[in-house]
Amino acid sequence: MNEISTGSTELTAMNIAEILKALPHRYPMLMIDRIIKINGDETAVGIKNVTFNEPIFQGHFPDNPIFPGVLIIEGMAQTAGAIVIKHDAGSGKKNIVLMLGVDKAKFRKPAGPGDTIEFHISKIQRRRNVGRYEAKAIVDGNIIAEAEITAMIVEAPL
Repeated sequence: MNEISTGSTELTAMNIAEILKALPHRYPMLMIDRIIKINGDETAVGIKNVTFNEPIFQGHFPDNPIFPGVLIIEGMAQTAGAIVIKHDAGSGKKNIVLMLGVDKAKFRKPAGPGDTIEFHISKIQRRRNVGRYEAKAIVDGNIIAEAEITAMIVEAPL
């Protein structure tokens, strides 16, 4: 975390250890490796480094490995969820984020081993415990997928 001149702390990035504290997801379902830009719960850029060693490529597809679109959507949702959890951490409650819906999903190009997927997240609105986020997946400056993600923030079970 970086200190700003007022003496308060502003979260500008999250490494894997911070992501693991914020999200309940674990390998092989954790779809983000780090978050490189965070502006409160307004915007973020999450990173997924796609490697050939991922178990999904054993069956999707052995001779033409393509990272599944549903996992790209999951990476978008996890990026949004991580920044919401970190932003709300000051409340003293441990929350989790549950996906409620995916709208306007479009897949433009495939991603595969060797690609770095950037998940660009922008908050559309948040009312109490429901948030809506615009998400884009970008590889080498090209949008490969986009969607609107709706999620509910709930208190984590003990």
